[in-house]
Amino acid sequence: MDYLIDDGMEITLHFTLKLEDGTVVDSTKEKTPATFQYGDGNLPPGFEHPIKGMAAGQSGSFQITPEHSFGQHNPQNIQTLKRADFGDEEPEIGMVMSFADKAGTELPGVVKTIDGDRVEVDFNHPLAGRTLTFEVDVLNVTPITKH
Repeated sequence: MDYLIDDGMEITLHFTLKLEDGTVVDSTKEKTPATFQYGDGNLPPGFEHPIKGMAAGQSGSFQITPEHSFGQHNPQNIQTLKRADFGDEEPEIGMVMSFADKAGTELPGVVKTIDGDRVEVDFNHPLAGRTLTFEVDVLNVTPITKH
């Protein structure tokens, strides 16, 4: 019996994620395939929705808009920090640094500009605002067995 991708299923697949210009952002093609439970939060909902109903042996290519992947680029997520906020670390443009917010959650930010004592850091997801192509090859779909 062929199982279809849906809630309560474990899925093993190869995927490739590409930018608008075809640049590969992430891929499992040369590595171990990804195995996860449908709906467990490993994939953003925008990536789960198009593969629902697929079976092992099927492939697909889907355009995923920013609203369904990593959100739109938000100018409010760009913060200006003081150089002193970096402690001993010397900020450099393009450097990815991790900061803790008030709740203690780690937030990665990319240093955009450095102007004297002011350092501008972008906390948007690096893929925010991008339309992505999500290519999948479904290898296996099985019901999750409760142990």
